[in-house]
Amino acid sequence: MRILSGIQPTGRFHWGNYFGAIRQYIALQNGKESAFYFIANLHALTTIRDKKQLEQNTLDAALDLLALGLDPNQATLFVQSDVPEISELCWILMTTTPMGLLEKCHAYKDKKAKGLTAHAGLFTYPVLMAADILLYDSNLVPVGEDQDQHIEVCRDIAGAFNHTYGETFVLPKAHIVQDAAKVPGLDGGGKMSKSYNNTVEVFESLNVQKKKIMGITTDSRPMEEPKDPVGDHLFALYSLFASAEQTAMLADTYRRGNFGYGNVKKELVVLAEQFFAEARSRREELSAKPDEVRAVLATGAATARKKADEVLQRVKNACGL
Repeated sequence: MRILSGIQPTGRFHWGNYFGAIRQYIALQNGKESAFYFIANLHALTTIRDKKQLEQNTLDAALDLLALGLDPNQATLFVQSDVPEISELCWILMTTTPMGLLEKCHAYKDKKAKGLTAHAGLFTYPVLMAADILLYDSNLVPVGEDQDQHIEVCRDIAGAFNHTYGETFVLPKAHIVQDAAKVPGLDGGGKMSKSYNNTVEVFESLNVQKKKIMGITTDSRPMEEPKDPVGDHLFALYSLFASAEQTAMLADTYRRGNFGYGNVKKELVVLAEQFFAEARSRREELSAKPDEVRAVLATGAATARKKADEVLQRVKNACGL
């Protein structure tokens, strides 16, 4: 039973990345041969055009994941481009993937609807995503409830190949992460996302983090007015870090009224600092040993390539290469 997931190095990880995905990676790691996690730098090429930035983002992603608790003794961590078999499989899959399937995918449709340039990489990225999953005989792919379409597309792509050449690929299933937190942005306008510039990075300086938290958008209702904690983005952010008892107490405070949002923000500053303190310390240690981090990635790539070669040879035999 192999679990696989990837994360793009398009910028430093924020609270949304951690509570929505990375926390689940760590919880699911249970042996190097059964948990494969990769830094998706080939996917990042669709948005990053700066060589040095992509290189630094990739190293930062590895540092962040290791600092947050991904254990290379319990999971295989590697960089996507360090497994060249991925590009070969991607091309083979494109030869049997229906155009109509790709035209229905959201990212391409959204860009096109907005009048933005939709290059071939964006159009075909679901095929690369399918190759990411299929190359390692992955059984389960952790996704949020709104992302299972990605796995269905992968299954369709694998199914098209299997229909043409015979049963070759293991068909993966989505592992719906029920406790994946939907992390709101600081502006209260939707989810936390780099695209909306409403994030708090996990490892940014504490002074910058404090300034962002104290600047979280809130409404202008009088202090004495009772407030419903349900749907309140400041309350939701507080709940990510607080204990069940602390969360319940704050909910009671909201319902009674007579409190200021500023006090909640100050408590959130303290809770967030405490929550990531150990990881922050571990990241400082790892940052001083970049060669050791690169060695972890190289070892992970070697493990991944061993499985990738096995699957790719099976695929090539099936189609006559």
